[in-house]
Amino acid sequence: MSVVISGGGPAGMMLGLMLARAGVGVTVLEKHGDFLRDFRGDTVHASTVRLMDELGLGRKFAALPQSRLGNLVVRVPGADPVALSAYERLRPPYNYIAMVPQWDLLNFLVEEARREPTFTLRMDTEATGLLRDAGGRVTGVRYRTRDGEEGELRADLTVAADGRHSTLRREAGLVPEEFPVPFDVWWFRLPRHTHEQALPPSLVPGFGHGDMALSFARSDYFQVAYFRTKGADPQLRAEGVERFRERIARLLPQYADRVDRLAGLDDVHLLDVRLNRLHRWYQDGLLLIGDAAHAMSPAGGVGINLAIQDAVAAAALLAEPLRRGRPTVAALARVQHRRWRPTVIMQGVQQVLHHVMFEPVLTGRQSGPPTRLVRLARYVPGFPLLLSRVIAFGPLPEHAPAFARRGA
Repeated sequence: MSVVISGGGPAGMMLGLMLARAGVGVTVLEKHGDFLRDFRGDTVHASTVRLMDELGLGRKFAALPQSRLGNLVVRVPGADPVALSAYERLRPPYNYIAMVPQWDLLNFLVEEARREPTFTLRMDTEATGLLRDAGGRVTGVRYRTRDGEEGELRADLTVAADGRHSTLRREAGLVPEEFPVPFDVWWFRLPRHTHEQALPPSLVPGFGHGDMALSFARSDYFQVAYFRTKGADPQLRAEGVERFRERIARLLPQYADRVDRLAGLDDVHLLDVRLNRLHRWYQDGLLLIGDAAHAMSPAGGVGINLAIQDAVAAAALLAEPLRRGRPTVAALARVQHRRWRPTVIMQGVQQVLHHVMFEPVLTGRQSGPPTRLVRLARYVPGFPLLLSRVIAFGPLPEHAPAFARRGA
């Protein structure tokens, strides 16, 4: 019983940890030499915080560098500010979203997984192709190391957790259905002054006429997302950094005193936003999870958590079939069946958010906060709490199976 997982992101590492706790031999291949990459998803939602407790990792997770994300509050001209979310009203202790640098989260999961004798992590090693037997069943992967060494690794199950540009998905000939997204995102950092350290972390939006921005506080800097219509990157870069600074100062005037810290547009990182999903997440011997199976937009910050939920479901459903030998196609299909509805629902929620929050501003039909969301939050009792619960837990939050649980 052996599993090879391509991709050392949150889904791959969580699946590796849980299967290793079931006594399954797991090898995770990660193409980079470390996890230190900026602007990866850092929002750890309540469903994942609860999962850490169930795995016996709650106290260690709480000790990681992190902050609690505040509600999304929009300012309405001539009226009181309106909170679109209400995380603090969820049932404690799972009534918050944690902001945890992804490299800290991944290093933490690796440290815990390495306590299991059946877990192996191979850094600087990229899965480049699939191995198949004479009947077409996937039997492992071809790999290449950073030093150029090439080899093969055979396994009873191959899992593609290698992200939205999945190599193994392409090698398997699987093509996701793409859904239209009205925007791309440009990420960058601005310094956080000493006197701002005591301010509670919160989402700070700024709405323009054809663009918008969203800022949230990190330990010693502000992370800022700039939103504009999809495909605008060449125009933005042709306009130059001075024009970009002006845009940010207009949308977030509280940062006008520090936009000059953007030395150039090399400091601004484009996220080509995708929203897609495969209609079939598996082949005989192969399973795809996380972004490899369904890329999410940044709306709501649900991507990491949905991927981790995939990993939990996969571990719970496949640990016993793996103990008995090779999991059948029917066993792999049960993973997709379990996670299909939550994926469709959350992508539907994101499409609604695109339509009511982003499109009116980015198309220039509206300048200011999203009118329909503000009305719902102001006049529909319970709407902020409902939206918070959907984002914090999702429609089918998974729980750790008994074999993966440990005492704190």
